[in-house]
Amino acid sequence: MARYVIAPEAARDLIQIWRYIKEQSSVEMANRIESAIRDKIVLLAKTPGAGHWRGDLTEQAVRFFPIYSYLIVYRPETKPLQVVSILHSHRDIGKILNARL
Repeated sequence: MARYVIAPEAARDLIQIWRYIKEQSSVEMANRIESAIRDKIVLLAKTPGAGHWRGDLTEQAVRFFPIYSYLIVYRPETKPLQVVSILHSHRDIGKILNARL
């Protein structure tokens, strides 16, 4: 079984994403998006090299993996894999990550 942890900030991100989608669409859609994000996190835990580095956003050793309009930000070298953020791609990701990392 692939192991991972979701940092408190990333857990809050996921809750905010779910609430926003529920308000804009439906509970079913919010559940579907959350499930897809969680499935990708499991995939990343199995293949921690997936995704890409973004030196333009942060110098920290994190990778970015897209899912829909969101980016899963994670630390590939950690055991278990640590998800640090789940952010909409239109947010100021560099600023948010500098405050979190």
